[in-house]
Amino acid sequence: MWTGSVEDVGEQLVGAFQNPGLLLGIPLALAGAVFMSFGAQFQHRGVVKVERLSGTVGTSGLSMQQLRRLFTRPSWVVGTLMLGMAIVCQLGALTVAPLIVVQPLGAIALVVTTLLNWRVSGHAPTRRSVMAIVACVGGIFVFVLIAALFATESPLDESQLITVLAILGVVTLILLVLWLLLRRRMRALFYILSAGVVYGFVATLAKVVIKRIQAGDFEWLTLLCLIALLLATAIGAYFVQTAYSAGPPDLVIAGLTVIDPMVAVLIGLLVLGEGAAAPLWALIGFGIAGAIATWGVISLARYHPQVLSDSGELPLLRGRDTHNPGRGALG
Repeated sequence: MWTGSVEDVGEQLVGAFQNPGLLLGIPLALAGAVFMSFGAQFQHRGVVKVERLSGTVGTSGLSMQQLRRLFTRPSWVVGTLMLGMAIVCQLGALTVAPLIVVQPLGAIALVVTTLLNWRVSGHAPTRRSVMAIVACVGGIFVFVLIAALFATESPLDESQLITVLAILGVVTLILLVLWLLLRRRMRALFYILSAGVVYGFVATLAKVVIKRIQAGDFEWLTLLCLIALLLATAIGAYFVQTAYSAGPPDLVIAGLTVIDPMVAVLIGLLVLGEGAAAPLWALIGFGIAGAIATWGVISLARYHPQVLSDSGELPLLRGRDTHNPGRGALG
């Protein structure tokens, strides 16, 4: 059992953030969060424009024809390039810092995206939505602080990788069955949560592939992880684009920046052994912080000003025409 004092915690925290890997990994993760914010806003604009041109606003899911049309929308292409930069930054961060430290820092994207969406859509955050955002960001950053104290990395054996791949297969199958059976009744929250879960595995597999390539261990299992990574990325991308068509971009980012890191951290803790040195109080802290952040996502989905406005429960707080979000902007 860990019995250190508050001073010991402070010293460990300072020492952890003096680690060269963290000093490089954390800024890279934050830069990736900013790229993610702008990329989400532009991609959302492109998806809404394609739906409007197709006359299918409010339908369930995107058709293959609509997905192809996205590639002709300048805003969606720009957003995709920005998300590409976000991925590059995140992969760079994962190369030098532990997964359970890097992943949660994406929560800063929620704050940036909320401000961008306010500026673009005219929906000012309400007191309830601000409380939800604070819960999301606060819960995830407490997660980071605890993780920074006790995160460790060790070589992964084949049984751990096979376990991760097996869990991913089961989770993906469950999500796809739910989508096939219930997609006409699915709301934005389902696509957001599904994308977050799948991308949590994507981050984990990316970390695994990077580490094994660095170790010169590129064999059949590494190749299998890479294939699973690409397939999961494609599935997650579909869920994200559909979520953009069903909800505001900052709500989508809220789900991704909370659910994604929580799934990745759980895998890191339970399967990869990155939290093997964490004492009981740290594990309890992980649970409490995760519960607070999850509550924030659910509350934001319920009380987001744009969601309330679309349902007629909240009037538009500015004079901008939200029913034509492409007006005067890159389309």
